[in-house]
Amino acid sequence: MVHPKSGWLVTNPSNSPENAHHRDFSICAGPTLDMCILRDLFDNVAKAQSVLQMDSDFGRDVLSARNKLAPLQIGARGQLQEWLDDWDSIAPEQQHRHISHLYALHPSSQICPESTPELAAAAKQTLENRGDESTGWATAWRILFWARLWDGEHAHKILRYLLTPTLTAHNMFDLHPPFQIDGNFGGAAAVLEMLVQSHEKSAEGKRLVRLLPALPSAWPDGSVSGILAKGGFVVGLSWKNGKLVHSEVVSKFGEPASIVYRDKVVDFSKEIGSKTVTSWE
Repeated sequence: MVHPKSGWLVTNPSNSPENAHHRDFSICAGPTLDMCILRDLFDNVAKAQSVLQMDSDFGRDVLSARNKLAPLQIGARGQLQEWLDDWDSIAPEQQHRHISHLYALHPSSQICPESTPELAAAAKQTLENRGDESTGWATAWRILFWARLWDGEHAHKILRYLLTPTLTAHNMFDLHPPFQIDGNFGGAAAVLEMLVQSHEKSAEGKRLVRLLPALPSAWPDGSVSGILAKGGFVVGLSWKNGKLVHSEVVSKFGEPASIVYRDKVVDFSKEIGSKTVTSWE
């Protein structure tokens, strides 16, 4: 529906998952999570239409609707708003486990420190407001958020908490009663995101493969191989004294990419099976 005050397209009725215990906003219009998911959905539908060269009128309608969706907003406390209106300060649980409106930061790529710094700062403020400790799956998601903000120290701090007897059993099962695989898969995904990120694209549409974007000081030396990045890239790398030493990236599909480490960029060819081996010393 079209919101009568703003003119934005919004979902209605809706709510913000698991954080809807207050009678004034348990039912709402256009919560941030809905808008973010629809923005990705409409993007993907339009891309599919472009690739398939079918239903061009529908593709244009989808893009038009996407551009009318309620945007991400920053509230009075500097936080990313969870609702269409700035209700975050009156939410009954300020440290609620669910941070669904940061979907834009992870798993989506609508918020990135380099391309959307103001929104990234608002996401950081939201995380600081909500706190670090939660249930297993929500703790894993917090690690992923901090990794996406390129803060390896904070991500590692929460990872250590995830692996305490409070949240992880001796057999490594996540202990959100009685067992929750989300904490296990999410924790493993977070470690990989600390080492390699590939969710971004440049303004020209080129895939960005970032190496060691959130490496904590607790991991000064190491190596990893066989990480499959988005776009079909297989990544291996090694580092010493907290600095990248060597990387090897193989393209499975021939998608153009840029390999990024700090302020250094290596452009990658478009050939299927091509490989780039780089010394970063």
